[in-house]
Amino acid sequence: MASRRTVLRLAQTSAFPARPPTPRYVRVATPSTLTRRYQTDSQHRQPFNSSGGARRSFVPISGRLPSPGSSSSSGASVRRYSSERAKQEPAENKIWDFEALQKLITSPERPSITIIDVREPSELQETGRIPGAINIPIKSAPDSFHISDEEFEDRFGHSRPARDAEVVFYCKAGVRSRGAAGLAREAGWTNVGEYPGSWLDWFEKGGKVERNGER
Repeated sequence: MASRRTVLRLAQTSAFPARPPTPRYVRVATPSTLTRRYQTDSQHRQPFNSSGGARRSFVPISGRLPSPGSSSSSGASVRRYSSERAKQEPAENKIWDFEALQKLITSPERPSITIIDVREPSELQETGRIPGAINIPIKSAPDSFHISDEEFEDRFGHSRPARDAEVVFYCKAGVRSRGAAGLAREAGWTNVGEYPGSWLDWFEKGGKVERNGER
């Protein structure tokens, strides 16, 4: 027969379940561990472990961010990059509209500004041109601003505007005139303008037309 003490112990065990074992070590997050940063070395994938998860290797990041008052080489490189980019950006062309161009050709004291029609000669024969404009076709003669002055005059029968002269380009709808302005700048012309509305805008608003030298 079981003793009275053994029966009492069995009764206590069945009435109260056993407590889970208390862990021997408790991991506590400290400020030093919280401030430590890690990054995953994703360039080298580790083989999967037995539990099915991929092993990860962590590399601590060392170094401090520069204080607001301290100078850094990155700031100097950004300023140097900004200045170099500003030098490489092309200069903007002067934009002309219908009113400004009409005032130019009707002024009794017309300034020394050359209007250049970059359409093909066949287009000028059909529609005419803005009074006083010279024809330099950019599609069939894209090298017109890179050849010598003598070759230019032999080709077109008139002298080419000087590199320091102010020029205004137009075409039919503004596309070829913008390209011609860019070619002129590449060849050394600096005082360059363009008429984005070009011939379509000029004709629609009733601008004067010159045909075969007659206005």
